Amino acid sequence: MLWDKPDLVDRNRSVAGRPSAAPKGTHRDLQPPGGFWEYNDVRVNRLSLALLRVWRCPLPEVFRELVMDPIGASREWEWAGYRNSWIEIDGRRAQSVSGGGHWGGGVFIHAPDQARIGLMLLRRGMWDRQRILSEAWVERMLEPCLLNPQYGYLWWLNTGRGLYPNAPAASYYARGAGGNLTWIDPEDDIIAVLRWTDPAAMDGFMKLVMAALRG
Repeated sequence: MLWDKPDLVDRNRSVAGRPSAAPKGTHRDLQPPGGFWEYNDVRVNRLSLALLRVWRCPLPEVFRELVMDPIGASREWEWAGYRNSWIEIDGRRAQSVSGGGHWGGGVFIHAPDQARIGLMLLRRGMWDRQRILSEAWVERMLEPCLLNPQYGYLWWLNTGRGLYPNAPAASYYARGAGGNLTWIDPEDDIIAVLRWTDPAAMDGFMKLVMAALRG
């Protein structure tokens, strides 16, 4: 339980075509760390709280200073938590932000800023001549999880073209509810941001892009 959100609600969650053994939100026995893969926003929220305690600074401030300002992002994006996700750290009241839009909160951002983040990653963590993210971290981020080869460090992968058959296998993605997607294709030097797109149409979009590029 964190911020009144029980971990149980995201157990047995089916995403990206992976079947679940039981209905979402029903009991399953917990497994040892590294022994079971599951897409669970409550646990991502726990990671956010842990990072807040490590940085001792609200994560939106860290993200703005170290990533968004250096890549020339707008001042309009926001990253919010829940109304009850506040702690006191070093005498300062700080909000622990959420990793997704479950129950409110999350990142509010427009397409050009998403594209800038994607371009920074496409350039292996560089923006112009400035190192934003270590290349070693990018490498680890894109390493397929042993329990789910379509997932890396919080990024979706297209390993074996298992996620989107018509996109290159080296593609990777930020995917959000409501049909929001940032597609990064290092093979063809592509960044594409899709907003409010039918998830069933995304692979067809990539097929059209590939056909246009390859003639």
